[in-house]
Amino acid sequence: MCENLVVFVKMIKPCWKTSVEGDGSRWGGRDGSRQGGDPNGRVDGLMWYKDLGYHLNGEFSMSVIQANGLLEDHSQLESGPLSSLSSGPHGTFIGVYDGHGGPEASRFVNENLFLNLKKFASEHQEISANVIKKAFLETEEEFLAIVKQQWADKPQIASVGSCCLVGVICNGLLYVANAGDSRVVLGRAEKSVRGATAIQLSTEHNASIESVRDELRSLHPHDSQIVVLKHKVWRVKGLIQVSRSIGDAYLKKAEFNREPLLAKFRLSEPFSKPILSPEPSIFIHKLNPKDQFLIFASDGLWEHLSNQEAVDIVNNCPRSGIAKRLVKAALRVAAKKREMRYTDLKKIDRGVRRHFHDDITVVVVFLDQAVMNRNSSRSCSVSIKGGGGVPSNPVKS
Repeated sequence: MCENLVVFVKMIKPCWKTSVEGDGSRWGGRDGSRQGGDPNGRVDGLMWYKDLGYHLNGEFSMSVIQANGLLEDHSQLESGPLSSLSSGPHGTFIGVYDGHGGPEASRFVNENLFLNLKKFASEHQEISANVIKKAFLETEEEFLAIVKQQWADKPQIASVGSCCLVGVICNGLLYVANAGDSRVVLGRAEKSVRGATAIQLSTEHNASIESVRDELRSLHPHDSQIVVLKHKVWRVKGLIQVSRSIGDAYLKKAEFNREPLLAKFRLSEPFSKPILSPEPSIFIHKLNPKDQFLIFASDGLWEHLSNQEAVDIVNNCPRSGIAKRLVKAALRVAAKKREMRYTDLKKIDRGVRRHFHDDITVVVVFLDQAVMNRNSSRSCSVSIKGGGGVPSNPVKS
């Protein structure tokens, strides 16, 4: 039966490019890969992956699996200078951007958020919670300016947005900034526990969480419909699950919540203040020798794996290809939920694949104390983007 379904739903051949940047070249980069490794990442059907590379504080692994007709997940890892000043801070920046309504917002964030962070880090000559917050808000304003510019010809861009999860490792501190429902989990070695303990470091903004609903109700005390239970799922205004994002102009500025925007996005009552917020929740964690690794991932991973399950996989398997291993573990669970084999799920093309799982992005960042304490590592510079360059019009074949 599964085989017949696969044949029936076969629609379009996967066709995407990846964008990897470094040394000023769009298609190449000095990312510290092991000899014989995959310096530019690799593509296998709907999956892009980077098995292993080096950053200032250790090693990393990345992977992306596409489910939507157009990939809406974007991601990046930048390691080296965090400002434009030679004397400025150095460290590692990780970004996971889970788009919704289309790829425009997540792609824009992937291209601009880190640049804005470097701009404000140069101005303040440091990395701080304030610098990161300013980078988020600047990126938001720039994207909303594009929405306004394109509104007449492309009104649907007002309904496009992106969750944004950022981690910055600098001077022995980890800054975690999150707007949306992506998640970062720390794997920590504990003497009293065999293996590694999972510790969630990010705060999520999804209406399925009671505290998020309470926050929305307190911010909008006169709106009885600020959160609505629709088809057993809590949604903000009955439309969207996340309460914070970049983009989603139709729920932030009333000027975009009108025709010619599609009727399904238009609210019956006007609003005087933004319903969604671009401001991230920021958490600062002082790294210690027990901190082994970090798992940054879009909610597509956490829909199928618990924090501890993901940490156990990373802790018990080889580093090379570990992000890809996490993605495959999630896909196996997704297939099992639909009572099908993983091999059959792999045959389903993008677009249709979204009925089985979401786009999934995973970045695993290892924290190696020996490397973190070595001053010479400051000379390393890495810039890699996963899942970039998706064509705007899928090629059918």
